[in-house]
Amino acid sequence: MDTKQLIHTFQKIFQSTKQPHTFFAPGRINLIGEHTDYNGGHVFPASISFGTYAAAAKRDDQTIRLYSVNFPETGIIECEMNQLDYQEKDQWANYPKGMINYLMKDGLTISSGADILFWGDIPNGAGLSSSASIEMVTGVVAESLYELPIDRIRMIQLGQKVENEYIGVNSGIMDQFAIGMGKKNHAILLDCQSLDYSYAPVQLWEYIVMIINTNKRRELAGSKYNERRMECERALADLQKVIGISSLGDLTEEQFEANKHAIQHALDRKRAKHAVYENRRTLKALQSLKDNDLKQFGELMNQSHISLQQDYEVTGKELDTIVEAAWKQPGVLGARMTGAGFGGCAIAIVPEKDVNSFRENVNQLYRQQVGYDASFYPATISDGAKPL
Repeated sequence: MDTKQLIHTFQKIFQSTKQPHTFFAPGRINLIGEHTDYNGGHVFPASISFGTYAAAAKRDDQTIRLYSVNFPETGIIECEMNQLDYQEKDQWANYPKGMINYLMKDGLTISSGADILFWGDIPNGAGLSSSASIEMVTGVVAESLYELPIDRIRMIQLGQKVENEYIGVNSGIMDQFAIGMGKKNHAILLDCQSLDYSYAPVQLWEYIVMIINTNKRRELAGSKYNERRMECERALADLQKVIGISSLGDLTEEQFEANKHAIQHALDRKRAKHAVYENRRTLKALQSLKDNDLKQFGELMNQSHISLQQDYEVTGKELDTIVEAAWKQPGVLGARMTGAGFGGCAIAIVPEKDVNSFRENVNQLYRQQVGYDASFYPATISDGAKPL
């Protein structure tokens, strides 16, 4: 849908002659650094060309009306500015409601209501962060419509707060950060504790990043996610009895190996090993991109997947099948799951000239093993959330 169609749909749905402003917030992939964010480590995300579009206009009253082209069955969801509490019946609309609510709680003046129409082309349930994309597009809508003096990092923190406190998902800050701070053809090395970040140019030359959706919805991700966090927290508490660290991300591989005996449960030890080694891989990945060493970068992606499969145990049959099929294809530099796991997406670095054969061969192997098709999305790395 282009901007013109977006405006036309807005006017039709809200029966309005107003000329709405239009906005975009991308989805994100994480190139490497999975399940490190809440362990005090680094992540390496990039914002992508798929995302959430919004058309919005201010109203003269205190009513907020929200509509999603993706969920037409929910119709227009309406609420008053003083009634922005979480309501289960509001489904997807809780994300924009939460964002407006938290902007106001943060002391920013949102003087009147608004009509906002959303449309997204992020595959549903794929783990490319559609919820953070909706939060951040709502953030830039409010910033622009009401001329809010908000720092972008603060907006990102409020987006995470919405996710944690309002929606009740205990996620890290990576998604909102990647979406809020994304930069075309760059990935972001982010320290999730200090929020120190730096951009790294992603020069893929004759390769592209292929996003592969397993088309398995991530039902398990939430419960297992909280379980993994707990296992890592226990491992950290055990390690803190013998070494002065504030997070698993503080350790080098050598320090971990020298002190891992302090972790009482074998399972917790495996989880912590992944967190430590994955964090170091992420730092090495930044260096390999700076050195233009795509081969090394791909190799680190492969190691990341194996660690997520064996030590962190968050991959599952579908992701393993996709990634192993990708590894078998000629010219592929690397492939790994991306996101929380248990379904969702993998990414692969594929020669541009082989995109069609890659898609056919991988899908064929996947269908044989799993019984249904995967979906393939060549992605470009795009800018973060912004007015159009």
